[in-house]
Amino acid sequence: MKLIKRWGLLAVLFTFGFAPAAALAGSGKHHTDFEVTTASEEAKKLFKKGRKALDRGHFLRANTLFREAVAVDPEFAYAWLNIANSANTGAEFNANVKKAVEFADGASEGERLLIAFNATFLDNNAEKRLKIGEKLTKKFPDNARAWVTRAGGYTSLNRHEEARKTLAKAAELDPEWMTPQSNLGFSYLFNEPKDFVKSAKYFQKAIDLDPENGQAWVNLGDAHRAQKNLERARADYTKAVTLDDGNSLAFIKRGHVNSFLGNFDEARTDYQRSIDAAQRQAKANFANYKAFTHVHAGDSGAAIAELKGVLKSVDDSEMAREQAVGNKIFTLTNIATIALHEGDLDAAEWAIKKRAKLQRATVEGSGDDARIRAQEANIAYFEGQLAARRGDFATAMAKAKRNAELVDPDPNPRKLEPYHDLMGLIALRQGEFAKAVEHYEQANPGFMYSRYHLALALEGAGEAERAQALFREVGEWNFNSVGFALVRRDALSKAGEV
Repeated sequence: MKLIKRWGLLAVLFTFGFAPAAALAGSGKHHTDFEVTTASEEAKKLFKKGRKALDRGHFLRANTLFREAVAVDPEFAYAWLNIANSANTGAEFNANVKKAVEFADGASEGERLLIAFNATFLDNNAEKRLKIGEKLTKKFPDNARAWVTRAGGYTSLNRHEEARKTLAKAAELDPEWMTPQSNLGFSYLFNEPKDFVKSAKYFQKAIDLDPENGQAWVNLGDAHRAQKNLERARADYTKAVTLDDGNSLAFIKRGHVNSFLGNFDEARTDYQRSIDAAQRQAKANFANYKAFTHVHAGDSGAAIAELKGVLKSVDDSEMAREQAVGNKIFTLTNIATIALHEGDLDAAEWAIKKRAKLQRATVEGSGDDARIRAQEANIAYFEGQLAARRGDFATAMAKAKRNAELVDPDPNPRKLEPYHDLMGLIALRQGEFAKAVEHYEQANPGFMYSRYHLALALEGAGEAERAQALFREVGEWNFNSVGFALVRRDALSKAGEV
């Protein structure tokens, strides 16, 4: 799975305009769920509590309830799928989708289709994903959840206008369900063509449906961040905390805003409150963002030191194995990215090797060719980044070729985005700016770290006007990640904003 984990897998999927339909429920006259198949009434009650929490955006609480449901009924396929869709890391998502697949034969037809839809992330088959979404709407034409699922298939293929029309259909079928409104908000927030005013409008509709839901206010704050209204966003996150002081996401988002405003002490306080409020599987994930405050403040060495401490905290914690592995991979990815960017290549090599070992352990003995290829392709990508930063362009080119070869069997039109990102870096480091532009323009358009390097390539190629516009776009992104933390200040400076 290629989505970056920021605060929970489902939240990330929301971020890109898609929420897995298995996770959400509605309440209008058009039923928004499929038959729930379990032999245990107790497991079903736990499942419904988890689904209600997840429907309101409370991913971590939901994850715990779904785990309690499968503890009662270990063959509860739909609950395993919801553990995946409320997962905090890619490793946790993959492991639990596989468990859902294992028990799918005992599930209802709708549940089986939802499981099959999510299973396409394991082998990067976006075209199959859309076909399953289309099949769902044909089988269940009055089911709003089926239409939300189909919208996710369109989004995976960057067919955002079709995704929005499909989400509008879901909203029409069940006007009391907030999920289509929220997904439309995220679609206009993150996907082209973007429209931050429309994004805020849809998030406000979700609030109108559930005004006491703190998470809905968090989402509205995201739209205000995109509009560069950081103070209003901070007020939205504070409103969320007022409604639910256990909402760890509200604290983490307010920490992001304070980081961007340069209020680093306040940001660290917010991040610590987020860590304290989070359930154990998310504490290490959230601690990464606290470390990013040092990157925003210009002290990447302090960030790496703190992230190494986060790694140790994972070893000392009690959580499911796949959760621990996922948290470690996330942390090591951030260490590697910082070290690569800052030229601390020994530290980068250490993190990349340790990360690769963990990645391979997650698929060792699985016999799952698609997942093995996906892991090896990602490892080759990072090894190529390291070689390019060292000036070993022959090795970097070989790693890029290896990445492309490994994903070649995947029926996904976006499969070569990492290859082009790596090839862009190789060309950029060699001063071949036009070639770098050509490759970076074919990389992931939603990855701001890559967009920053496209701007550098445009600058080097003499396209100053385009470069400055892109630097401004990157610098004003206002959504936190390790890459954004590394380039925000320079991007704003080059855009003339600092």
